Amino acid sequence: MLSKLKQIFDPTLFRFLLVGVVNTLVGCGVMFGLYNLAGLHAWGDAGYWLSSAANYAAGSIVSFFLNKHFTFRSREKGPGVVLRFVLNISLCYLLAYGLARPAVGWVLGELELSGQLRGNLTMLAGSGLFVVLNYFGQRFFAFKS
Repeated sequence: MLSKLKQIFDPTLFRFLLVGVVNTLVGCGVMFGLYNLAGLHAWGDAGYWLSSAANYAAGSIVSFFLNKHFTFRSREKGPGVVLRFVLNISLCYLLAYGLARPAVGWVLGELELSGQLRGNLTMLAGSGLFVVLNYFGQRFFAFKS
């Protein structure tokens, strides 16, 4: 059991988290900027999905290069690694944000909150869930050694 935990909590996790700070700054800046400053919150569900998708489009480009070279030190070249990365990001995105909507709705229940605040809280929850899913997906699928 302890050796399994050591495998998970090894230096790649800490490098992944460091890269995640950069991805978070880039992606969340894009997401919350579009949702709040560009007014996509007024678009309802479409604004939610467009803002969060833009987050992962921008953040994924940064993530691919930093995680491939710095975090997981993958030397693999070619379309296979790119396709696995894109598949991982896509599945993690759909799962995280798809699960965040009903989960946050359930947790908040009938609280009187604006749609914009609910959307922001849901995107925050989706971001957290995405980080967990994405780490394991990148480590054991996209950049597997």
